[in-house]
Amino acid sequence: QVQLVESGGGLVQAGGSLRLSCAASGRTISSYTMGWFRQAPGKERAFVAANSWGIGTTSYIDSVKGRFTISRDNAKNTVYLQMNSLKPEDTAVYYCAATTDFRASRLQYEYNYWGQGTQVTVSS
Repeated sequence: QVQLVESGGGLVQAGGSLRLSCAASGRTISSYTMGWFRQAPGKERAFVAANSWGIGTTSYIDSVKGRFTISRDNAKNTVYLQMNSLKPEDTAVYYCAATTDFRASRLQYEYNYWGQGTQVTVSS
C-alpha cells in the first residue's frame, strides 16, 4: 500500500507560480510511476503529467507543456509539480497518483493509489 498526501496548493494570481508536493509513505516511490491529475469545477478529472520509474520518462498534456514540470526526489519519497505562468484555466483540485506500470501513463484506471487532492485557484 502507498499513501499519498498532496500539499502546496493555494490562491495565486495569473502569471504566478506554485509548487505542489506529494509525499508518499508505505512504499518507496522509486518503483512507481507517479502522475498528477486535476479536476476543474464541473469537469471530469484529467491527466496533467507523469514521471515513470526506471528511466524517468515524462509526459504532459499539451496545455501545460513549457509551464509545468514534474520531478521526483526518491530519497525524500516525494514527487513535485512545479507550475509556472499559471492561468485561470489551471484552477482545479490537483491529485497525485501512483502506479507500478513502467510507462508514464495518462490513463487514470492504471493508477492504483491516489491522494486526497489539493486546491489550486488562479485569479485573473
